[in-house]
Amino acid sequence: MNKIITLSSVTCPKCGYMKEERMPVDACQYFYECESCKTFLKPKQGDCCVFCSYGNVKCPPVQQNEGCC
Repeated sequence: MNKIITLSSVTCPKCGYMKEERMPVDACQYFYECESCKTFLKPKQGDCCVFCSYGNVKCPPVQQNEGCC
C-alpha cells in the first residue's frame, strides 16, 4: 500500500491565493472558504471534494483508489 499524503495546497480559482491544508482521512471536505477573498469553493462537477478540484493532491480515499467519499 502506498503512503497516503494528507497535505494539499488549495488554490482559489478567483484570486489565486494558495494555502496548504491538512485533508481529513475519513471524510470529504465539500466546502472551503478562501482565506484571502472569502469565496466559498465547492467541488467541480465529477469531483468528490474541494481537494480533488482545487488541491495539488487528491483526497485520501481517491489516493487509495476507493473512489469518492
